[in-house]
Amino acid sequence: MEMTFEVMKAIIDAYPYEVVFVDRAHIVQWMNKTAAKRYTGRVTIGASLFNCHNERAKVKIEEFLRRADAGEGEMFQVLNGKTGEREFFVPVRNEEGEVIGYFERHEAPWDEEHADEPVGDYWLRRKHPEV
Repeated sequence: MEMTFEVMKAIIDAYPYEVVFVDRAHIVQWMNKTAAKRYTGRVTIGASLFNCHNERAKVKIEEFLRRADAGEGEMFQVLNGKTGEREFFVPVRNEEGEVIGYFERHEAPWDEEHADEPVGDYWLRRKHPEV
């Protein structure tokens, strides 16, 4: 099988956590199905990531980029007190090792009662608990 863009997209779409790839200029270039479901109306392909992040987050992201440029890989950001998620900054590099963009990796809190629930459904339930 040839590894085409379609195959790679299908692999990332199958990943149960959201992936929002952002370039060096902080423009959202792509997101997988889980991210599209979670961030509907808040994150838009072709728009600045900072449309949905405040100034404090912008400073943190710029610092993570500096650290990535210095050679660091995935970096822990925060334990989100509101959602219970651990959040990580993940630099994406080209073949020469240069950082070409990044994404934020979230780990949803594990809930024994809903352990077999897909992550995308988990976020819909959190957004709309009445459903």
